[in-house]
Amino acid sequence: MASDSSKDLGSIADFLRRLQWAALAVGVLWLVWLLAPILSPFVFAALLGWMGDPLVDRLERAGRSRNTAVILVFSVMSVVLIVALVILVPLLERQVITLMDSLPRYRDWFIGTALPWFEHRTGLQVSAWLDPTRLFALIREHWESAGGVATTVLGYVSRSSFALLGIIANIVLLPVLTFFFLRDWDLLVGRVGALVPRDHFDIVRKLAMESDAMLGGFLRGQLLVMLILGVLYGVGMRAIGLDLGILIGIVGGLLTFVPYLGPATVVVLGGIAALVQFGDWQHLAGVAVVFTIGQVIESYWLTPKLVGGRIGLHPMAVIFAVLAGGQLFGFLGMLLALPVAAVTNVLLRYAHVRYTQSRLYAGEAQAIPLPHDIGQAMTNEPDAAVIVVPTDPAPPVA
Repeated sequence: MASDSSKDLGSIADFLRRLQWAALAVGVLWLVWLLAPILSPFVFAALLGWMGDPLVDRLERAGRSRNTAVILVFSVMSVVLIVALVILVPLLERQVITLMDSLPRYRDWFIGTALPWFEHRTGLQVSAWLDPTRLFALIREHWESAGGVATTVLGYVSRSSFALLGIIANIVLLPVLTFFFLRDWDLLVGRVGALVPRDHFDIVRKLAMESDAMLGGFLRGQLLVMLILGVLYGVGMRAIGLDLGILIGIVGGLLTFVPYLGPATVVVLGGIAALVQFGDWQHLAGVAVVFTIGQVIESYWLTPKLVGGRIGLHPMAVIFAVLAGGQLFGFLGMLLALPVAAVTNVLLRYAHVRYTQSRLYAGEAQAIPLPHDIGQAMTNEPDAAVIVVPTDPAPPVA
């Protein structure tokens, strides 16, 4: 009876301990939600510091001091950012002006060419819904509600008169915070590691290292792929004569992290731009050639060399994480989406390994792992198998 009572008390204590951890997690999430407007520059600077820390460590191993290595890496990052802004901002400004000037031409092509072709092929009458008289009638019908929305928006803008000052303050804070994160990154990691209970330190360290490798492989590799493909698509589209070729290339490069979406964007937008501007098959073929070259380079060189098998995150998981983070915590949630998704993926793999080694999975048998650590088991190596031994072996036959 005493043993049963002690087991019950132990179960209650475990439940209360888990309840405390759950309450702590809820409290942290609530605090993050409250502080989201001011945490964004800190999180973005932390991401930049994390991405630059390996280079700082490499310079330290080469014999330079920590401060010298941080100054060198920070200077390189600043120069790259300034050069990118100096080149891209005027270029994008000209492309946007070209797009605004070309909108009437695109509208005429859509109404006079694309829409009749679609109606002739499908038999659907779509022109009636795009009739200007009908559109004005719909606007008059919903004018009152539209006015209410406009009033709400203007009221929000008037209440947010200091929003611009907040954005400027975040921009000014970003390089300062990035420098301090670069300089003190190892110190911060060491202090966080010192808070981990010693009984769980080894497994937490393994999970943290795997999360770092997964997220680093995704961000560093995929960002380079996006940059190279954006330049390639933009230069290629501009070379075949498209006025909006650079803008199309940049959009296609940014969407490359989602398979099929980036290439599809290049094909669709490039094809429409070629039809509107030239209206012949030669320029359509040029778009197809640029798309094909980009896909061959990405598939056979960029992704295998720069990304490889280090991503570990399904594209749908990436999209869901970014959208869910933005919905819950705004811009801060979008910044935290990928790190949280990477850590969650690692924890799920760890939970799967633990589950396959549990009695619940083995049923009436007892799952006994081979004498390897959990980090090896998570790599799906053949020698990290599980031996299943029956708890009640059958007696030998006489």
